[in-house]
Formats: sequence, C-alpha cells, structure tokens
Amino acid sequence: MLNTLLMTFFTALLWFSGPVSAEEPDWSDYRSVLAHVKPGTKNGIKLMLVDYPALKANGSLDKAYQALFSFDLKRLSGREEQLAFYINAYNILALKTVVDHWPLDSIKDVGSLLSPVWDKSAGELGGKTVSLGEVEHKILRPMGEPRIHLAIVCASVSCPDLRDEPYTASKLSAQLDDQAQRFLDNPGKGLIVGKDKLQVSQIFDWFEKDFAAGGGVAAFIKHYHANLPDLKIKTNIDYDWSVNSSR
Repeated sequence: MLNTLLMTFFTALLWFSGPVSAEEPDWSDYRSVLAHVKPGTKNGIKLMLVDYPALKANGSLDKAYQALFSFDLKRLSGREEQLAFYINAYNILALKTVVDHWPLDSIKDVGSLLSPVWDKSAGELGGKTVSLGEVEHKILRPMGEPRIHLAIVCASVSCPDLRDEPYTASKLSAQLDDQAQRFLDNPGKGLIVGKDKLQVSQIFDWFEKDFAAGGGVAAFIKHYHANLPDLKIKTNIDYDWSVNSSR
C-alpha cells in the first residue's frame, strides 16, 4: 500500500513539474474579423471577399493584431502549433496592410517596383518587426509544408481564399487539405482541365521547388484530383492582383 502511495505521489510530482504543454493564442478576436469574410464574385472569379471598410471602422482587426503581437512565441511547441500560428499571423498582417492603407486597388500599391510591399514592415511578432516576405520565406517555407501556399492569403483575387476560421494545431492537416481541395476545385484561379493541357495557378510555378519532396506539382494536384488525365501542365492562369474586397 505504501509503495502504491509513493508511486502515485512521484507520478504526480513529475506531472506537475514537467514542461508546460504547448499553448496557442486565443483566436476569438480573429474569429470576429473572419465574420466579415463572405463568398462572392469579383472580376468573374468566385472567392471569399473581405469587407475592409467594416474592419477599418469597427476595430476588430486592431484587437486581433494586438492579441497576435503580444503573444509570447516561446509558448508555441511543435511543428503544427508553429505552422498554424504563422499562417494565421501572415493572414492577419496581410489584412492589416490593406486596412492601414485603405482605400486601395491592390495590396501591391502599398509598395513599388524597387520597394515591394512584401519587404515592408507589416507589424510585430515576438517583439520584432517583420514583413510579409519574412513570415512567408524565412519562417513558413523552411518548415517544408507546401500546402501553406494554399492557406496564406495576400489579399488578392487570385490568392487562395481566406478561410472563415483560424488555423489550429489540432485540425491543421485537415484544414490544409480542405484549402488545397477548394483551390484546385476553383477553375477561376486553381485548376482548368482542357483537352490537351492542364492550366494551373502561377503559385505552382513560383514555388515549384516546395512541392518537389512530395513528387512535384503534378503529384500534388493528382492527390486531390486522382482521375486527371496525364496532360502537360501549364502554369498560365492569369493572376489577378485586385484586392479581395467586397466593396
């Protein structure tokens, strides 16, 4: 009996003195932002549209950004927590970039040819100023998850759709698969099946090497469209950089 009690005591002691479990931010303010994202059509393309004037007026995006930049990055633990956090971070910072410069026709208008928007300060994470380019190329891409390219949204019509819920570690793989499926199911910007060729988004050209570990772009696409014929892939769907605004 004594041995059993001692074992229970030491097990409890190890439990409470062990490393703190991974913790993600409270995304409730970001959920309020995403309530202003609705399906629609712009320039003939079906997509999720954002009510930027409402976000600028009601302050919900400011609250979401405050929760983001004040979060202690040391509380993240594990690849899924980090991926989910930085995907949400990219999307919040892209929204913030548009709202901070509203009205505009394209997020690219924030920058110039010699100083593109991707290299400009977009906000703070972990006490450091970051750009959209840094989050994408220096943090997310090195994690080796090609599906991020169908989840991060640069506030443009031809970008993947902004999801109507935050990404979370527990649901991340299913969310990313769903994003990829939705993007490739949209002939306006993801995939067009022709008689002699497959036309796909230029995203697959820009980031082709990120898909190589999984067999390449063709293998990635066939994972979501298994019955596609073996046709030549052309990454030539026009990319519409118009802002994904509902107004």
